[in-house]
Amino acid sequence: MQTKSLGAISRLTAGIILGLLTLAGPAAAQQVSFALLQPESIAPASFVTPIEPVALPEAPSHRFWDRENSVLFATSAAFSAGDFYLTRANLRNNGQELNPVTKLFGRSSAGLAVNFIGQDMGVIGVSYILHKTGHHKLERAVTMLNIGSSATAVSFDLAHR
Repeated sequence: MQTKSLGAISRLTAGIILGLLTLAGPAAAQQVSFALLQPESIAPASFVTPIEPVALPEAPSHRFWDRENSVLFATSAAFSAGDFYLTRANLRNNGQELNPVTKLFGRSSAGLAVNFIGQDMGVIGVSYILHKTGHHKLERAVTMLNIGSSATAVSFDLAHR
């Protein structure tokens, strides 16, 4: 019994030593003596030149309440209203709210309405901040994400009526 375990230990030890020796050769070859370096070679390379900043073209600006944003916000509000109505109906029929944030407000119809109105106002606020900072694609993407989220919730509510 002991010979088998000693043999395994000696093979493992031999493997570790062989691995270290294999790695030691290339590692030793990478060493450079600082005494051999000339002072000129230590100085910064002359081929490195500073990069001048380039002005990017201005993104096409638009008004915040343009047609596309108005349609997106109206669509978001419509889906939120549908989600409010169906969530309220499901909760009245002993349904269960799965969203933990909405669950806090879902004890009353007024609380549920505040939740969905606040959600829409938050989306408009984030979109406005992104608009003012010049992130026009993200400005619209936030509203589209909210539309997708509300559409999914409406579909789920309709499926579990």
